[in-house]
Parts: sequence; structure tokens; C-alpha cells
Amino acid sequence: MEKQTDARPGQKAARKAVVALVFFGVVAAGVMLAGPDDAYPWIKALHLIAVISWMAGMLYLPRLFIYHSDSAPGSEQARTFAVMEERLMSVIMTPAMVVSWVLGLYLAWSVFGFQGGWLHAKLAAVFALSGVHGYFAKSVRSFGRGDYVRTPRFWRIMNEAPTLLMIAIVIFAVVKPF
Repeated sequence: MEKQTDARPGQKAARKAVVALVFFGVVAAGVMLAGPDDAYPWIKALHLIAVISWMAGMLYLPRLFIYHSDSAPGSEQARTFAVMEERLMSVIMTPAMVVSWVLGLYLAWSVFGFQGGWLHAKLAAVFALSGVHGYFAKSVRSFGRGDYVRTPRFWRIMNEAPTLLMIAIVIFAVVKPF
């Protein structure tokens, strides 16, 4: 029986991710060519789908780090967690972040002209979330090498960072407090 830690399932997942990204790109390009009035709801929907995918990974990955930190370095369990973390980052989180940024910036420019204090605050929070994403990516590489960079307690605390940033981003986008 083929294990998920073998190379073949990873290659399948990578192909599926590429197909999904190409599909996403074709749909986004088609929507943009349809004209601004028809494109807006589609671009917004695609942006929200990408954000939800990105956030799902941002909320799940620190949990994997907690369990990985509790496993013995070099064990079968540690190798399984390393594969799960790397695939989550490369197949789901990073492509979703890129699509979120591209479509979000398009919406900020085409709809709001990059104007509004709430938009600047939202962008600052998204930059911070992207920084957390970068830190998680670095940690995935460290765990993959067998370097346990932090304790399970640290990852439990770090698990809250994406949640707090998400709350701020949603409030800025929906309530527009300033």
C-alpha cells in the first residue's frame, strides 16, 4: 500500500494544485475580460474563496507544529508531520495567499482606488498575516530538517496570531471603522 509520505501522492497533489491554479487564473482572466461591472462579484467571490483556503491552512499549520514538536526527531511520526506541513504550505497555503493578494489588490485598486483609512489598516493587517505566513514557511523547512525550533507551548500561543489578524481584517473590511 502506498503511503502519503511517499513521493507519488505528493506529485499527484502538486499536479492538482497546478490544475487548480490554472483554472483559477483562467476564470479570473475571463471574468476581468467581461468588464468591470460583471467582473466585480466574481472577483470578490474568488478572492473570498482564496482567503478562506489560506486561513484554513494558517489555522491548521500551527496545530501540526504542536504535534510535530511532541514527536521524537527522526521518527516515522515526525517524517509524516514534515510531509503534511510541507504539502499544506506548498499546495494550499502559498497558492491561496498569492491569489488572495492578486485579487485583493485588484479590488482595492479598481473599486476603492486604494483610498480609505480602513483599507490601509486592512492592508497593514494582511501584510502582518503574510509575515506570519513567511515565519510558518521558515518553520516548515526547519521541521523538515529535523530542527525543532520552538516548544509546543510556543506554537499554541502562535496559533492565535492568524486568528487575531483575521478578526482585525474582517472588521476593517466589513465595518470600515475609519
